[in-house]
Amino acid sequence: MHGAGNDFVMLNGIAQRIDLSTALLRALADRRFGVGADQILLVEAACEAGVDFRYRIFNSDGGEVEQCGNGARCFVKFVRDEGLTEKSAIKVQTLGGVIEPRLQANGEVSVDMGRPRFDPADVPFTTTGLTPVIEHSERLWTIDIAHPATVAVLSMGNPHAVQTVNDVELAAVLIDGPLIEQHHRFPSRVNAGFMQIVDRHCIRLRVWERGAGETLACGTGACAAVVSGIRRGLLDTPVKVIARGGELTVEWNNCATAAQSVLMTGSATTVFVGEIDT
Repeated sequence: MHGAGNDFVMLNGIAQRIDLSTALLRALADRRFGVGADQILLVEAACEAGVDFRYRIFNSDGGEVEQCGNGARCFVKFVRDEGLTEKSAIKVQTLGGVIEPRLQANGEVSVDMGRPRFDPADVPFTTTGLTPVIEHSERLWTIDIAHPATVAVLSMGNPHAVQTVNDVELAAVLIDGPLIEQHHRFPSRVNAGFMQIVDRHCIRLRVWERGAGETLACGTGACAAVVSGIRRGLLDTPVKVIARGGELTVEWNNCATAAQSVLMTGSATTVFVGEIDT
């Protein structure tokens, strides 16, 4: 399946027993010798009350991560297509918290991605020796990656560092992305976003994803970019996010007293269904 070009191998772990080793995950994700995917997504039975399913996310390098927004949209379509639920709206437990994807009548999927978190300790991001620049309600941090890079740092259930660029197509995503991802100030590594402001309701975005490299779209990256842009006074909700693989819509109402949930809407497409011998 894919959401705006961000592609996934979807596995039904309720109808069958699945043991996923790091080697198997990497083999499934391999685009030449396996199926090929940015992430492997595993559906499991819920392990707590009030939740419909457990949603596990593995990057192409075999590492398990907290959250995947484009995958969440595919998740709700997948569990319905597999006959695991008849609900159009479900609650799903991830390592990053509970999210609520909802299948719309037009086939698109909206996901309540939960509240963004801005405390550096929640990202996590080490600020020792750094002084932020305050822009409206956002804190901008300058880190050294052989040259200074100024980023907004936040968590969407997973860590993000977002910077603005004049032209996203000319941005050094393939060079700076891995340097930011593996920067020592991000002990759990980080997703690196490169955002071009088109107007107050539209951005272009490229994301170097932690453990996967650059993908055609990143749902949590889109949410993080829009939230940081709104906090900086550069954007107004709703915001169209143009990625290389398609478009998403992100809505977020900035509130001075409490962070509000982020709503992301976009497509979820099944490419093919099959079996593979492991």
